[in-house]
Amino acid sequence: MITVAGLTAKITQRIETYNNDDFPLSKRDVVSYDLLDSRNHILATDIVSPFAIPRQNLSAMDGYALAQGSTLDAESTIAIVGESQAGSPYRGDIVAGQGVRIFTGAVVPDSCDTVIMQENTNFAAIKDRIDKSKPYDMTLRKTAKANDNIRKQGEEIEAKDVVLQKGKRLNPTDISLLANLGFDKVDVYQPLIVGVLATGDELVAIGNELTSLAQIYNSNTPTLKTLLSSLPVTVRDYGIIPDDLDRTTAAVTQAMQECDVLISTAGVSVGDYDFLTTVIEQLGQINHYKVAMKPGKPFVFGELTQNLAKPVLYFGLPGNPLSTVVGSLQFVIPALWQMAGAAPQERPMQLSLTATLKNDIKKSAGRMDFQRGIMSQNAAGEFEVESFSKQQSHRIKQLSHANCFIVLAQDSGNVAAGEQVLVQPFPWLYS
Repeated sequence: MITVAGLTAKITQRIETYNNDDFPLSKRDVVSYDLLDSRNHILATDIVSPFAIPRQNLSAMDGYALAQGSTLDAESTIAIVGESQAGSPYRGDIVAGQGVRIFTGAVVPDSCDTVIMQENTNFAAIKDRIDKSKPYDMTLRKTAKANDNIRKQGEEIEAKDVVLQKGKRLNPTDISLLANLGFDKVDVYQPLIVGVLATGDELVAIGNELTSLAQIYNSNTPTLKTLLSSLPVTVRDYGIIPDDLDRTTAAVTQAMQECDVLISTAGVSVGDYDFLTTVIEQLGQINHYKVAMKPGKPFVFGELTQNLAKPVLYFGLPGNPLSTVVGSLQFVIPALWQMAGAAPQERPMQLSLTATLKNDIKKSAGRMDFQRGIMSQNAAGEFEVESFSKQQSHRIKQLSHANCFIVLAQDSGNVAAGEQVLVQPFPWLYS
């Protein structure tokens, strides 16, 4: 069996080849998205600023813009000859010894080289006597310095600067930046087409009635769709495939012709009615089968290649819901972000932290264990975590009530209360 770290590395290496040789990013289709619909999509081109930010010298304060050459010492008197508001700049000439009333975000006249905040003037004493239609005198109460309180033209962004690079996963702050630059559309990579299918004679699609005690609802497909909902992918649902070799072959054949990636749940174990591994080997190859983790050991990573111009990567997850969640979070979702073209620093990170264990845990060495737990913070702000006493992989209510995985190393044994353990909060806990 391959280790969790080993499988992660192998998947990453294979997708690197996929993105460079099998299906190069440079040849991916590019689509234009409305800015407000572009969150979590991957930029396909560099974004170049059409102008400088700030576009002109702007005031950082409410106060007075003083002309170059003015005396800036305390108790100096400046003749105020006008006003500059945001969106309504002062248009006249200003000479040494003069200035204009100015407001935050307003354009600083070209002939002015400093802004003094109104608190450092006698504004409070004269404000009720000011007639804006006429010049008036203002006195400095504090020495001013040249270039104070001015946001210089282009100090943050110069015209034609690359502000976002290809491969950026667009987030709300990127939307803010692009909106400030006037972009209403962006070019992103065409979303990957991801096929999902479930196998098993016992499965019934939600919305239908269970007609036998032997039947259960297909929860894995809704789980997968939800887990993938924030990714730049288009999901195609190929339904529930019965435990039949020919039907499984037909479904996989159709999916591999229409998708970039195929994800299945169940049918990858060694039972007499588990046909997916047989079909994958007939239509492509299995790169890795079985990973040293609990739950989710029968995890299949392979590819479908028969009569295809480019491989369709395949992820086969076990049938129980817990294994679907573990396998998706550890392997499938990171792989899809990489396939989608996200630069390494743009792929969502699995947050890991240490916490004090509140109860004893039993564990046998040999596999990395992902135990369900509830993480909290004590009065001192320190993280603590409690493991559920029963850890069987079929316990769906327990999975719903947990908020994290307690990750126990492959070679570790039992862990006692009070020890430090590695914890992975569920992404939906902090997103």
